Amino acid sequence: MNTVPKSKVATLLVVGLMLALAIAGVVLALAGVATTTTRGGAVGEARQAESPPGEAGGATSGKKTGAPGRAVATANPLYKTSRLSSPNCSPGDLPANSMIAYKRFLTRVTSCLNRAWATQFRRAGLPFTKPKLRIITSRVKTACGSWNTGADGVYCSSDRTMYLMISREQLRNPFPLGITRLVAHEYGHHVQQVSGIWNYYWTARASAGKTAKLQLSRRSELQAECFSAVFMSSIRNTPLVSPADWDYTVDWFRKNGAKGWPQNDHGKGETQAAWMSRGFSRGTPGACNTWSSPARYVD
Repeated sequence: MNTVPKSKVATLLVVGLMLALAIAGVVLALAGVATTTTRGGAVGEARQAESPPGEAGGATSGKKTGAPGRAVATANPLYKTSRLSSPNCSPGDLPANSMIAYKRFLTRVTSCLNRAWATQFRRAGLPFTKPKLRIITSRVKTACGSWNTGADGVYCSSDRTMYLMISREQLRNPFPLGITRLVAHEYGHHVQQVSGIWNYYWTARASAGKTAKLQLSRRSELQAECFSAVFMSSIRNTPLVSPADWDYTVDWFRKNGAKGWPQNDHGKGETQAAWMSRGFSRGTPGACNTWSSPARYVD
């Protein structure tokens, strides 16, 4: 049976409501609220690929120097660097239903991340290489294995590639800040890889029990989320990262961040929001040292 899709009905109702409000002279007062109530599906989730790094290794490759010690994660040179410099990021508009614009947006955001983190690695005296970017519209098998169910983005350490999904829903209803956060999160895993942090992570996982593995996963994921927030802080108060949009995003993760991960390998929603807020307010990689934090702060 042919029916009007719910999304079209909702659109007609919204249009009618907006016309009524315009007549009442209160449209401008409500415009900010209207733009922050239709974003839930576009914030996105992210996940690392469950595969240890290959021979390429990170800045302190375990293959060449022996098993990496915990200090590479707890006292990494990146933590001593200053605030992430603004990369003057202008990825452009992201209109609905434009695959060309969406791909261009993802590519430009990645370029912004390349510039920002290359500078930070140089300050830390660490070698840096850019990740590869692969944009997909359906689940694929990566060099690290099968696609993680429920993930909108995956970073695979084996080929140092960010795989970013453009779903139909995201294409219809893009939320630029949420998409940027997702890219920056996956990039955060690349930062962990090339800085050597992940060398410790994978070594520790190999001998850990189930509970310890989950905590290690949370430390990794929460740090990537914090690194993402550090980047978002570097472009704050721009059309891409307005205070209202950022507050909405943090609140969304506080309420929904843990729902996609039943084993608690990403942290509780409140914990995710706390590390997002910490990274955004401080703007430095040192704010994201989840590896030295007590267990209660990575639950």
